Amino acid sequence: MTEGYADGGGAPDPREATDAASFLARLQQLKDWSGLTYRELSARAEALGDVLPRSTVANMLARSTVPREELLTSFVRACGVSPGELETWQAVRKELAVRGVYAGTGAGAGTGAGVETAWPTGPQGDSVPGTEPGTWLGAEPGTGLGVEPGTGLGVEPGSGLGAELGAEPGFPDPSAGPAPGPRSRAVRTLVALVAVAGLVLAAVSVVMALVRDDGAARPKSVALTAPAAGDVQIRVIGSDLCLNERRGGSSGQIYQRACEGAGVPRYSLKGLGSGRWRIVSDHPDYGPGCSGIPSGGRIPDAAFEDSECADPTRVETFRLEPFGTPVTGYRIVPVDSATPDSCVSVVGDRTAEWARLAQAPCRADARGQLFSFDRR
Repeated sequence: MTEGYADGGGAPDPREATDAASFLARLQQLKDWSGLTYRELSARAEALGDVLPRSTVANMLARSTVPREELLTSFVRACGVSPGELETWQAVRKELAVRGVYAGTGAGAGTGAGVETAWPTGPQGDSVPGTEPGTWLGAEPGTGLGVEPGTGLGVEPGSGLGAELGAEPGFPDPSAGPAPGPRSRAVRTLVALVAVAGLVLAAVSVVMALVRDDGAARPKSVALTAPAAGDVQIRVIGSDLCLNERRGGSSGQIYQRACEGAGVPRYSLKGLGSGRWRIVSDHPDYGPGCSGIPSGGRIPDAAFEDSECADPTRVETFRLEPFGTPVTGYRIVPVDSATPDSCVSVVGDRTAEWARLAQAPCRADARGQLFSFDRR
C-alpha cells in the first residue's frame, strides 16, 4: 500500500464497513488518506485512463447509497491503492449493493498487502500533492541593509571628512605660518559641502534600505484596501504581487505573480459573520471554488490552494486580521486549523514571481503574511 501523504498512516479497510453509510465513510477516509484534492483525483484518474469528474466525486461522497462499480474503481485507483486492494473494495461494494449489508471475513483476508502502486504523474508533472517540483522550502536567507558588519559609510576611521580630497585634517597649526587666505577657505568650504552631500546620500541609502521588505525595493506606494464582500484582487504587501494559479495546472496551488496578469482565477470575498470570511474563486477551466488548506491543516506547511467548496476535509474559513498601528496589511488566518497560530504565507523567495503560498507559523513581523484586498 502506498503510504498516505496526509498523515503517514495506512489506508482505510473497506471490510470494516457493514452498510452503505459506513462504506461511504471509508471512501471519504480514503480520500483523506490520499491527500489529494478533487482536481488532483480527476487528473490522476485521467493519467490512468479513467474518467473521474470532480463534481461526480463530490456527489458520490455526499450520497447515502454505494456508488456504481466503474465510479468506485476510478476513484479507488486514483487514490493510489494496489490492484489487490482494489478487488477488496469492489467485493465489499458488490455485496452491499446486493444485500445491503456486509459480513466479511475481517481485516487481512483477500487483500494485496505488500503490493505497492506508485502514484502516476499528472498532466503537469506534479508528484507530491500541494508542492511544485523544484520549489525550495528551506528557511529564507538572512536579510540586511546591504552593508557589511563593522563597516562605516565610506569614511575611514580617524580621518577628516576631506581627507580623500587632499585637505588637511583638523585645524591649521598657528605656528605653521600665516592664517589661510581666501583660497584656503574656499577649498575647505568645498570639502565641507562635499562631505555633507556624502552624508545625505548615505542617509538616503539607509532609509531606502529600511523600507525594503526582504531586500525587495517597493518602487511605489499602493493604497491598502480593507477586506469587504465582493470582487477583489488579493495583493501581497511588500512585493505588490497578486495571488494567482498557473493556467493549465491541476493542483489548485496558489502563487504570487504580477498583478496586471493575475486573473486565474478571479477572487471574491464572502462574509460569513463573526469576523469570518470565505475566499471564493472562479476559474476559467474549473469553474467556481474556494481557497483553502487541505487535510484540516494537519500538515504544518500545507499548500494554500483553490478547489471545490464545502469539502469537509479542508479549512475554507478564514479571519482577515488587521496588523500594525496604523494598519499595514491583513493576515489570512485559517479558522480551526489543526496547526494553531498559522497564517497564509509566501514561502521561498518572497520577492519572486511564482513563489507559492502555504500555511506557516505567524511571524512577529508578519513579513510575507500581509495582504490587501484591492477592489476589482
